[in-house]
Amino acid sequence: MEIKKLLFVTRFDNLRFDALQSLMDLKKSALNHVVFLNVIERDKVAMRRGKGYEKSAEIRLREKANIRFIDWAETLFEQGMEVGVYIVVGSFAGQVIQAAEKESVDLIVLSPEKKGRLEQLYSGSDITEIVHRSATPVLVYKYLAQKGPLAENPFEKPLLATNWSEASQRAIDYLKSLKAVIREVDVVHVASEKDLKETSAMGIQKTRKESRQKLDALCDDLEDFGITAKPHVYIGDTVAEIDKAARECQSSMIIAGSPRKRLWKDRWGTSISKGLAERSIFPILLIPPKEG
Repeated sequence: MEIKKLLFVTRFDNLRFDALQSLMDLKKSALNHVVFLNVIERDKVAMRRGKGYEKSAEIRLREKANIRFIDWAETLFEQGMEVGVYIVVGSFAGQVIQAAEKESVDLIVLSPEKKGRLEQLYSGSDITEIVHRSATPVLVYKYLAQKGPLAENPFEKPLLATNWSEASQRAIDYLKSLKAVIREVDVVHVASEKDLKETSAMGIQKTRKESRQKLDALCDDLEDFGITAKPHVYIGDTVAEIDKAARECQSSMIIAGSPRKRLWKDRWGTSISKGLAERSIFPILLIPPKEG
């Protein structure tokens, strides 16, 4: 599960080269290859008031992207990195998945798209599709979020969210592969209100104690592996509590397992991974199921 090759997906305006440089600590682990991807979506070059496909618009956008990538690649070459480039026209999610599979990358890095009020009804759909269709972990990197923490190394102090599922176990395994770049990890389990077996204080504390025992065992396992880990139990809405925990622990990112489609849902029918990607200000590393 080492991160040797990274796919950096950028629209340039909200995920710049300094964001990529903040991930270079991964070289301590195994990173030696970066593949750049810029997707020119069809509505930018096609069907404008009967003009049909505007080849000249595509050429301009391709060359602008190419100039940026050449400059970025020169810096990476000096750092001893291998570099690849894709500048393609098509649907965003489809092209990301295709490039990730073709290059056999170990991590996809992308930013959430800024959308208008109407498009917000479908906010996160590209990210959700990529996570559900790809077997590659996805880092949703909100590098330029005005209210978000801009960590020099997002992998330094992650928060690991677990619910004891297969998806969570895969996130734990992935976390272990990042041992060389992690200073400390906070491990959080969020119990929902319905998990409380009794309404009494004693019953609530019983639920907390059971969760804490599991967390202690997991943290002991991580400590034995050489990763400093601290356990935390929260109760309430899963997405809100994970985000709150990350703030209180001053985390550099959130790591969570992403389940198979239509699993691990909250009461509104939105997956936890999608909720985190949309609502949290932190970088979100989503680990998909093995089968993709």
